[in-house]
Amino acid sequence: MFDENELVQSVLEGNEYAYKRFVKQYERLVFHVIVKLIDREEDVEDLAQEVFMKVFKNLSGFKFQSKLSTWIVQIAYRDAINYLKKTKRYSDNKVDIDQVYSLADSAPNPEQINVSKDLSTLVNEAIKKLPEHYREVLVLYHLKEFSYPEIGEITGMPEGTVKNYIFRARKLLKEYLEPYVKREQL
Repeated sequence: MFDENELVQSVLEGNEYAYKRFVKQYERLVFHVIVKLIDREEDVEDLAQEVFMKVFKNLSGFKFQSKLSTWIVQIAYRDAINYLKKTKRYSDNKVDIDQVYSLADSAPNPEQINVSKDLSTLVNEAIKKLPEHYREVLVLYHLKEFSYPEIGEITGMPEGTVKNYIFRARKLLKEYLEPYVKREQL
């Protein structure tokens, strides 16, 4: 059984094996959060290293009031958002509803669909096309399996906003993927 308290204590005591185990335990989680927000591979790797440096620097202050993974994801999420803001690729502004629904309009018609694409590739492409604030909560909820309150804690959004964004993201995904699903049913 994995014991977060014991692992954290060992890392804080300077145990090199515990440090490696800690990184191995959480690196996929950190990379997954960052990759869903940032496209450039070299930036993802640099940011992941920065996240772990920040985690280890502040680990002694972690009080186990939430899951360790939630705290780590919160750091990764905020660092990724800060990176996007620094590079001016993030917008806090509400997206115009016409812009959001244009995702469905821009879906290729069935003749343009490459038959060899599998469903997971299509879903990942659709997720990448979502507005960032929708994509963020959708990934945290469905792929990382965080609860609404945990997502609220990670993103700083009220729980109602998290639920609303997940609902809207699902709707957009459904509209985007609908032409693909209809073709498969023929």
